Amino acid sequence: MPTRQLQRFLIVGLMTVAIDFVVYQLLLMVDVPTAVAKSMSFITGTIFAYAANRLWTFDRAAGGSTVFGLFVILYIATLTINVGVNSTMILLLDEGQTGRLIGFLTATGFSATLNFIGMKTIVFRGRIASDE
Repeated sequence: MPTRQLQRFLIVGLMTVAIDFVVYQLLLMVDVPTAVAKSMSFITGTIFAYAANRLWTFDRAAGGSTVFGLFVILYIATLTINVGVNSTMILLLDEGQTGRLIGFLTATGFSATLNFIGMKTIVFRGRIASDE
């Protein structure tokens, strides 16, 4: 059975993905270039993810400039991976709706996995309540 943190991370993650996806689609509808739209949507989701994960997933983990700095570094790294995977999948498939959807989902899977590992082992390490 998954830990409480993983369960909460998945809930926050689904909400973050929904925010990311809606912002991405809206930006594409107004002809924002794909990589820019993906970057902006990812950043929007990131803002939500930081607050929700720090306060809920990791049980009101300590914040502050060090924690936020580590979070930003992690998310810059995973943003780069996210946009790269998304762009690569679209190049391999096509620029149509199917290619964009597969690219989005693949990129999200990669970055979500890396984000959980990074938050648990680096960002909130030693700053979280123990798993149930």
